Amino acid sequence: MTRQEARDGELHDRNAALSRRTLVQGLAISAASMAGAGAALAQTGPAAPPTTITTPPRDFSPNGAPTTYFWDPDIIAVDPSFDDLAQPNTAIKRLYTGLLWAEGPAWSAQGRYLLWSDIPNNRQMRWTEDDGRVSVFRTPSNNSNGNSFDFQGRQLSCEHLTRRVTRYEHDGTATVLADSYQGKKLNSPNDIAAHPDGSYWFTDPPYGGQLYEGEPDAAGGPSNASGKLNPRIGQPAGFVPGKRELPTNCYRIDPTGRIDLVVTEDQVPDPNGLCFSPDYKKLYVASTGKGPGDTGPGGKGEIFVFDVGSDNKLTNFKKFTDCVIDGVKCGPDGLRCDVNGNLWASSNAGRAVGYSGVTVWSPEGKLLGRIRLPEVCGNVCFGGPKRNRLFMAASQSLYAVYTATQGAGPG
Repeated sequence: MTRQEARDGELHDRNAALSRRTLVQGLAISAASMAGAGAALAQTGPAAPPTTITTPPRDFSPNGAPTTYFWDPDIIAVDPSFDDLAQPNTAIKRLYTGLLWAEGPAWSAQGRYLLWSDIPNNRQMRWTEDDGRVSVFRTPSNNSNGNSFDFQGRQLSCEHLTRRVTRYEHDGTATVLADSYQGKKLNSPNDIAAHPDGSYWFTDPPYGGQLYEGEPDAAGGPSNASGKLNPRIGQPAGFVPGKRELPTNCYRIDPTGRIDLVVTEDQVPDPNGLCFSPDYKKLYVASTGKGPGDTGPGGKGEIFVFDVGSDNKLTNFKKFTDCVIDGVKCGPDGLRCDVNGNLWASSNAGRAVGYSGVTVWSPEGKLLGRIRLPEVCGNVCFGGPKRNRLFMAASQSLYAVYTATQGAGPG
């Protein structure tokens, strides 16, 4: 090495060190500035609204700026296999907002529209696929919660106010499928799934026993023990309030009309969403939190699974998942399976922003991925002409995103 080459090498080393020091110092100053700005924001105004990883906060509305990512930043693959279920180059869209509590989405393949419940507003809403128009579909709805469509395309609704399950026939008439069990009134049917054998399976927790989503019990009932609430206010003349008489069970409506108890409160307290696997050999049931009038511990935000026998008897009962992700309880509500048997569950993570939305599980109970929403999600369903669009009823809004899979079963 010549003397000149040695001097050139020494100068290069000094410049490289200076560049590294400058970079580190610059990053430190930048980080401090960002921290200071964050502190200033925390001191001068309210916390930013629930949002995603994007800055400024993302606008999900139809008029919001489009995402510029190949993968939507709020569709998160926890397991690599989720890449086969999530659709790249598509974005989560808020289709509508202005609800009080959105629930029970169901897709009409014949009408090519999405139906869902706005429980406190006592109405059902409809989003039409051809023009994206939203309208009131049915009012009053008897504070309906879960909806679905059977294999004949008839709408099924679980009604809080009337404590019954109703089917709307093609000729426009309504048939009451169930309103009692062994002579006792149901609590407040919540969610329903049709079976190919012509039966309907539904859950019956007590959540309709409150003013906001239905009617409290008559004076002295479990959800109105003091009798201070008047359940007749706001109801038609002649309305007769009931009292909670049954545990929180799951039932099967036989094609003959007979109602059978299939899951007891001891097995799944406060059952909420339910769905079948694509082959109808498994039944998934979500157990949510303690409801009005519960005297026991109530549900713990878990999902359970049963084997369904050819005689419709349930066996091999076990916990499918506790729905705890990264130490956060992602309480389940509505459930749907895709054609591969993966379970898509709505997530209520409360104030843990970034964990509400949808969780996706393999048939073995392994977490595959998540969809983050800026609101608590109550229920989901697959729809669209190809049944490859996931609709999400979330608090005040309706969201949708295309997937790379299809929903199993009707509704």
